[in-house]
Amino acid sequence: MPVISENDATRTSLRRVGLASGVGSTLEFYDFAIYGTAAALVFGQIFFASGDEWFSAFLGLATFAVGFLFTPLGALLFGWIGDRYGRRFSLMLTFVVMGSSTLLMGLLPSYLAIGITAPLLLIVLRVFHGLSRGGEIGGAAVLAVEHAPAHRRGLYGSFAPLGSPIGQLLANLAFVLVLLLPMQAVIDWGWRVPFLVGGFVLALGVWARRGIDETPEFAALPAKRSTPFFAVFRRDWRRLLLGAGVNFGLNANMFILATFMLSYATAAAPQGLALPRQPIVLGSMAGLLCHGITTVLACWLSDRVGRKPVMLSGAVAALVYALLMFQITDIGTPLAVSVAMIIGFTLTGFIWGPLLTYFSELFSVEQRQSGVGLAFQLGSVLGGGLAPMIANRLVAVTGSSASVGWYIAAGLLVTLVCLLSLPETAPARTREVA
Repeated sequence: MPVISENDATRTSLRRVGLASGVGSTLEFYDFAIYGTAAALVFGQIFFASGDEWFSAFLGLATFAVGFLFTPLGALLFGWIGDRYGRRFSLMLTFVVMGSSTLLMGLLPSYLAIGITAPLLLIVLRVFHGLSRGGEIGGAAVLAVEHAPAHRRGLYGSFAPLGSPIGQLLANLAFVLVLLLPMQAVIDWGWRVPFLVGGFVLALGVWARRGIDETPEFAALPAKRSTPFFAVFRRDWRRLLLGAGVNFGLNANMFILATFMLSYATAAAPQGLALPRQPIVLGSMAGLLCHGITTVLACWLSDRVGRKPVMLSGAVAALVYALLMFQITDIGTPLAVSVAMIIGFTLTGFIWGPLLTYFSELFSVEQRQSGVGLAFQLGSVLGGGLAPMIANRLVAVTGSSASVGWYIAAGLLVTLVCLLSLPETAPARTREVA
């Protein structure tokens, strides 16, 4: 991976690169988080009324998974655009598609208003959500990393993963405010507000990305080069699959914490804990704040001690904790659920923080956006997209939340094995090895 001097990096200010990279991933995670939160809390009543609350929640979480099913296709499409025509052009497209889809979701009529057409339109918009998400996170990470001096790639690379806790915090804050309304008002119109607010973030992101320079590494590429779509499969298929495995357990853990936990804590007994919605969302926000702090700390540490030591430590700790998390949750109080989420989110930050920088360093610049996007999204669709739905069914079949803890632990074991099978990439460690 070419070394970029501090003088090269200063061609675009740290502030502008951070804003351009971070605002897009923030919108991405905000959009997905408000959808996941709405699916867990109210979509069963608005779009999927079935007479069985737990099954209606399952249908809402199933449409949450639909978005993830299309993320690998989005990674292929926008990764090809980014590797062929530039990071800036690709990221502008993903941003506009994501933001527009969210705004349209906020305008959808309910099932009671137009019948089966309502959930069908919701699913179509989720498809566009998934396509744009597939191209966004990999492109945002590559944009930041390729502007970075070699010894600060981890820190620069934190801009993109920080979009996850910030976006989810904003989504939860939006729903905390909405849940101050009477529940009937939330169902009638209040749920739309967080979706419509996405329009403000869309405008900010378009402004930020119009002013960013193309990355120095991409600009230095020759005009004629191999098609990245084929090159990444031909040359780097093993790293692609192992990278997907690294993200598998991490994403399963993150989305069970961010989405399933809201559903489980607030759903009626016997499947759920029947707790009030607002304190659970506030607990999730506290966990996401801790997640953001450890994300930055992990990125900073990865520049000094290496990507793998930081991520492996986080994965081991998160695996052990997964077997204890639902023992804490099942105490059955808002405080217990909040503590369980705070610890879980804190530990995942140590894996999540360096992940995208690590993926960026695994692939050559010619097919970097395709490689990062595909590795991340293949693991994301199998791990994060399906995890809340699988967790719902595990509780329904076994009658116990402990099964969900074992499911998370199994996913994190996959993360550990795949991470051990990949090389270190941080300059601080690779120079020592050399």
